[in-house]
Amino acid sequence: MSRLWRSFAAAALLAGLVGIAQPAAAAEGDILARLKAIPGLTVVSEQSVPAPHRFFVLTFRQYVDHHNPSLGTYQQRFTLMHRDTARPMVLHTSGYNVSTRAFRSEPTQLLAGNQVSVEQRFFTPSIPTNPNWSKLDVWQAATDHHRLVSALKKVYKAKWVSTGASKGGMTSVYHRHFYPNDVDGTVAYVAPNDVVADSDAAYDRFFANVGTPECRAALNAVQVEALRRRGTLEPRLEAWAAANGRTYTVVDGPDRGFEYMVNSAQWGFWQYGGVSLCAQVPATTASDDDIFAWLDDWGGFDSTTDQGLAPFTPYYYQAGTQLGYPVIQLDYLRSQQRYPFEDTPRNFVPRSIPMSFQPWVMLQIDQWVQMRGSRLLFVYGQNDPWGAEPFTLGPGTKDSLSFTAPGANHGANISRLVGDEAATATAALRRWAGYTAPAPSLAGEHFPELDDWDPVMDRSLNPVR
Repeated sequence: MSRLWRSFAAAALLAGLVGIAQPAAAAEGDILARLKAIPGLTVVSEQSVPAPHRFFVLTFRQYVDHHNPSLGTYQQRFTLMHRDTARPMVLHTSGYNVSTRAFRSEPTQLLAGNQVSVEQRFFTPSIPTNPNWSKLDVWQAATDHHRLVSALKKVYKAKWVSTGASKGGMTSVYHRHFYPNDVDGTVAYVAPNDVVADSDAAYDRFFANVGTPECRAALNAVQVEALRRRGTLEPRLEAWAAANGRTYTVVDGPDRGFEYMVNSAQWGFWQYGGVSLCAQVPATTASDDDIFAWLDDWGGFDSTTDQGLAPFTPYYYQAGTQLGYPVIQLDYLRSQQRYPFEDTPRNFVPRSIPMSFQPWVMLQIDQWVQMRGSRLLFVYGQNDPWGAEPFTLGPGTKDSLSFTAPGANHGANISRLVGDEAATATAALRRWAGYTAPAPSLAGEHFPELDDWDPVMDRSLNPVR
């Protein structure tokens, strides 16, 4: 965590966190016992974390189909960072697998609160036996969150706010759409909003303007060069796959796998990197070794293998059935491509899983945000491709804000905002959480083990495009 962010966090906490009395442990009862008493909840383990926190890995029994409970149940994994039942609760929606590594999201840090982080349904191990993939939709997932919130509110009765980044931010908005009163506010980071799935010109405009002309030209050129060297680079990828037990059944062969990886490299560069790394982009005269290593850095050798795709099958399924997926033109690659426009969700999901797109779903949610949404805070990064199609506030949106962090990538957050925007965003979050009075004793609070890791920037937990 940077010194600037520590100073900002200290100032924010000093400026107005509520002075909640610290109840004695005996007064609130043993939290472990209270958790075990919640019907359907199982405490899997407790991990050691810095005081005054306690950290639990848990599961909650959910219906496979909330419309038809007779179809059975599955165990949804989630984690709990407990601090004090008198403090606010932050509902962190991962959108993907939940990490069992203890961490505090930015809203949790700013509120010095509790945190629940929830795994999305159908991500392993939160998946039914013999899954019916038609039950993976935004309403079913939102209802998972609603039932979990309802159960935990029996213990955590203070204010609740929700948060998430990327697909997790999308998930937090979907939850609010279906259950607007479950939480008192939502902070959605870098959340794309693909309202019209077959209209992705905004992404093409993004790549035509991001960074500097010199950097864009270098990125375009190295991708073209990589496809020109297909005859030498693709066999290297196949050798890597054989040595590491990787296969290419889902994408129908390593030739497609190689091309799809090259296609995504520039997206990955801006999602996880940025202008400061432009000087490291290999020239077209660079060695095969250098270009091959660069492709792994930003496209990822494993990104199109069966083994690399499998953890993200639920994401690609949702993208191809409801969420939408960015399809960019890549005109500069056309002369070298063999499979243009084929790197889409349908080709990243096993054919045994049927998929049919529902274009009205995102339209309904977008209309809710613009006409009926309230207490929503959106934060985007200027250089993040996922922000090319953002959620926008509308004439009916109440008590809501949207900011863009200059120069930031997919890790954009409140601390990266400039001017008075960070203070304005923090004030809204504190107000939604019920904080009014100062609590100077919390100023400067920082737990490196919990605060210096960001799951949305952990590439093992997130796909590149």
